[in-house]
Amino acid sequence: MSNYLIIKTSSLGDIVHMLPAITDAAHFNPEIKFDWVVEEGFAEVASWHPNVNKVIPIAIRRWRKNLISKQTWREISHFKQQLQAQQYYKVIDSQGLLKSALVTSWAKGEIWGYDKNSITESVASYFYQKKATVARELHAITRNRQILAQSLSYSIDHLPLDYGIANNTLYQPPKNLIIPNKTLLVFHATSKEDKEWSLDLWDQFIPQITKQGYHLLLPWGNEREYQRAKQLSITHNHVQCLAKYTLAELAALIQTADAVIGMDTGLMHIAAAFNKKGIALYPVTQPKLTGVLTALPQSIESLSGKNSLNVDLVAQKMLNLLRKR
Repeated sequence: MSNYLIIKTSSLGDIVHMLPAITDAAHFNPEIKFDWVVEEGFAEVASWHPNVNKVIPIAIRRWRKNLISKQTWREISHFKQQLQAQQYYKVIDSQGLLKSALVTSWAKGEIWGYDKNSITESVASYFYQKKATVARELHAITRNRQILAQSLSYSIDHLPLDYGIANNTLYQPPKNLIIPNKTLLVFHATSKEDKEWSLDLWDQFIPQITKQGYHLLLPWGNEREYQRAKQLSITHNHVQCLAKYTLAELAALIQTADAVIGMDTGLMHIAAAFNKKGIALYPVTQPKLTGVLTALPQSIESLSGKNSLNVDLVAQKMLNLLRKR
């Protein structure tokens, strides 16, 4: 039985950001187990950590699109019943938003969250019985580690960054996919188009890599991303538009690939959790607070602003990484 509940519902990168905090707690108590409320689309990622006992899926993104539906309210009622069936010692909201604070208030246990000065939506702090003080200028991963450390009464001083899943062998590669030697996994798309490279930039980048004998594998998550990947695979040799895969299958591909390159997307954070080498590109965002962090120094290099749009620079850095196999 789990004595602790984490509320961290989304997004994909945020879920990965929570994993090191759980590893910290397990350092002090190897038998500790957490239940975890996670948006249904990312639930499998939370389950990868060995100290997560049960993942409780929630569907806030789907529910808010259908709030007038009776089925939606039936699902919400069922979720609340499931959540309240367990008495927890402590319930920790590491999301720090009004929506997550509301969900936290439904659970049974001592409720922890950020204080009003440590949180984006300060009104959320009024839902918490116990409050942690965590500097807002810290990276999101460090903030997660700090709030769990304060709520469970330990210190993360001198503890290394460890996502806890790097050696996980539970992931199975996609069936019927022949993975070429010398592969680069390319996370070319994000939820926001302005965070992406244009097709023109990929057209400049790809030949510089493929002429060195590398094959590029392009996953996708929706129709727009599929059309991008398909276009690039038609335009260039040694570029493959993949089928649509689960996050666990993509995790296996990440582990198999020689390296990764990608935009500001959650899949890059999964790559970081596996200590995979690669390059993360941030054309419009700054990686200081939410960018990729790796346990192995500079295994993934982050490039932001103009550097992230300099195709020749990015290609040269990628080839240098690949040569260090």
